[in-house]
Amino acid sequence: MQQTGDGTPCRVHRGSPADPADSRQIAPAVDIDTLIDGLVDDLTAAATPDRAAGAKQYLKSDLEFIGATVPTIRTAAKRLTRGHPDLERDSVIRLVEGLWQRPVFELRATAVELLDLYRAKLKAIDIALIERMLRQSRTWALVDNLATSVGGPLVEEFPELGDVLDAWAGDEDFWIRRAAMLALLKPLRAGGGDFARFSRYADEMLDEKEFFIRKAIGWVLRDTSRKRPGLVAEWVGPRTDRMSGVTIREAVKNLPPEQAAEFMAAYREHRPVTSP
Repeated sequence: MQQTGDGTPCRVHRGSPADPADSRQIAPAVDIDTLIDGLVDDLTAAATPDRAAGAKQYLKSDLEFIGATVPTIRTAAKRLTRGHPDLERDSVIRLVEGLWQRPVFELRATAVELLDLYRAKLKAIDIALIERMLRQSRTWALVDNLATSVGGPLVEEFPELGDVLDAWAGDEDFWIRRAAMLALLKPLRAGGGDFARFSRYADEMLDEKEFFIRKAIGWVLRDTSRKRPGLVAEWVGPRTDRMSGVTIREAVKNLPPEQAAEFMAAYREHRPVTSP
């Protein structure tokens, strides 16, 4: 029982505006299944069987395909995040896992997009989820975005996760090794990043025969050279005798033409360039 200003007793009912704590509204629980069903509807509405068949053949994947385009996937993910900007981390994880457990490429790609869009919600422990998704991806079309847009930024935010990247770089699964390098890509492309770590990884993998490893090394070097061509030239020159064709062709794309030609000539002659 409370009193008015003149001392007269008065009763404050539960939920009365007189009690700010009781006036707070509790947000309704989010139904994850409903969100997933909405995403499936959005993707299916814009899909075609021909596109599904073509994508499955192109990616050589065992996953099912709806036949939705990448822009459609991104639009659907953005629409959901605009409608639920305050989705809590636990709900984000349940949503992502609910999509990922379905063996449908577009749903898994949407899960990756949502992790990117809700990245600020993630914690360091979520690197375990990312690694599990990477191991189950089995295609560059999922691995690359997951590594560059989710895994890499998470490692930047939580530097202690560098040990996880080091473990990935030595993993038996070449997709995980590829992810270790691509996780470093975006900051290197922007002119920063950890080139020393990339150099260690690339040196260990430079003699590999796997195409997706060779391509990843060249890709990171190519994009790094946009801002720091000298750094890339210093790295490539002494290794032209070890690099594969796909790696060096990517690596020299943004270097000065004369220097690129010199490196390509050295590659063809199986010799290093000691003074780039």
